Amino acid sequence: MVTERLGAIRPDPRDASPLRIDEVLVRRMLVAFLREEAAKSGHRRVVVAVSGGVDSAAVAALAAETFGPERVTALFMPYRTSAAESAEHARLVARTFGLALEEVDISPQVDAYFARLGEVDRVRRGNKMARERKAIEYDRAWPDGLVVGTSNKTELLLGYGTRWGDMASDLNPVGDLYKTQLRELAVLLGVPDVIVRKAPSADLWVGQTDEGELGFTYAQADLLLYHLVDRRMRPAELIAAGFDAALVAGIRERVRRNHFKRLMPLIAKVSLRTIGHDFLYPRDWEAD
Repeated sequence: MVTERLGAIRPDPRDASPLRIDEVLVRRMLVAFLREEAAKSGHRRVVVAVSGGVDSAAVAALAAETFGPERVTALFMPYRTSAAESAEHARLVARTFGLALEEVDISPQVDAYFARLGEVDRVRRGNKMARERKAIEYDRAWPDGLVVGTSNKTELLLGYGTRWGDMASDLNPVGDLYKTQLRELAVLLGVPDVIVRKAPSADLWVGQTDEGELGFTYAQADLLLYHLVDRRMRPAELIAAGFDAALVAGIRERVRRNHFKRLMPLIAKVSLRTIGHDFLYPRDWEAD
């Protein structure tokens, strides 16, 4: 019954209790995931981009625990407008988890590309920055490493990321954790409190914050996404339960509009067996 389902929902968007996780269990699951999936492809080394934020800090901690700090290549890749705090916190993460941090300034190549174009939209520049960083990660992964992703479930569902930029990876241990859940895990992993508590920011331009750009908080988004995605509730049910109608509609539209970012490129089918359509095998497929 719809009424029974509504009764099971907490109507206050600020109540995040349905998102509580067993951090100890999740930690064990994610370490096992990284170890097993890397072993399947024969890789023993990983690359992690450390930005100074909580997501990458948590992934760096998981990677260090799984593979040992000596087998984690940690990269900090600032742009000339990056906040000094980002560098400070990236170095703090490296010290905390015993990682050797390699710093690569991406300003020269980004500025060289845009020099002939003049002033461009800051989001366009931010996308270029994200893709430059990912190109460096994959270069540093050659020839025997895997790039570990840091995009959380909230970002992936909202499409809040750059295709073939920060959203790209070989393995992503945190992509099924909402932002608020990842913060919980980060505390258990020992991520410094100053990083866990600071306002989330992709640091793409001066003063940029995720929540300021999105127009809502991660806490608001996570609870709505939990009901929309995990529990498959209808927007009308959520609105009837007390959620803001404009917020429900806006978040649902973001999920729908950005679905293409979560998919591999669509291949036109012209043969008997087409990659992505009916030529489908698991990641660790072995020929008979």
